Amino acid sequence: MAQWRRKGADDVYAVEEIEARLKDQLPQWYYEEGFIRRKYKTSGWKSTLMVVNTVGHLAEAAWHHPDLTVSYAFVIVKLQNHEAKGITEKDFALAAKIEDVLMWQPGKEEGGALQGTPDDPRFKYIKYD
Repeated sequence: MAQWRRKGADDVYAVEEIEARLKDQLPQWYYEEGFIRRKYKTSGWKSTLMVVNTVGHLAEAAWHHPDLTVSYAFVIVKLQNHEAKGITEKDFALAAKIEDVLMWQPGKEEGGALQGTPDDPRFKYIKYD
């Protein structure tokens, strides 16, 4: 089994380290053609725009910008540190933040005051894993 060890912010990870880290920390993400990627399925165009805007906000705040593929009912997020020409700690950090925010389900939090969207297809906007 491949192991990984945290590196500096701009140090490039080897493919084996990337795959091990994704498996360990971001199992819905995968490595392909030099990028770490994740496909988020949505319920339609308005929901897709909410996902895009959320990712855009996080990327701008982090000053690390992904490539996006946007369609009617999905968004593909692709991360790579273009300056370093590979996957770095910046990519893993932003992927983790995107995953945390987009997959947040307040209704699943114990003792939380927020109930989350009703279990009704009219109100769902993202398809949770």
